[in-house]
Amino acid sequence: MNKDQVQGAVKQAAGKVQQKAGELTGSKEQEVKGAAKQVAGNVQKNYGDTKEALKR
Repeated sequence: MNKDQVQGAVKQAAGKVQQKAGELTGSKEQEVKGAAKQVAGNVQKNYGDTKEALKR
């Protein structure tokens, strides 16, 4: 595992928490920010996966 895979997974989890918090509080802004953070985390994790695959 490389740092991009780990950081991407952390961003995804944080985004999911932020999105759920937005849903619970009725804050559309937090929901959208959370969803965006999940997407960014997914992109970073996929980048890390690709780097790892190219190493092999």
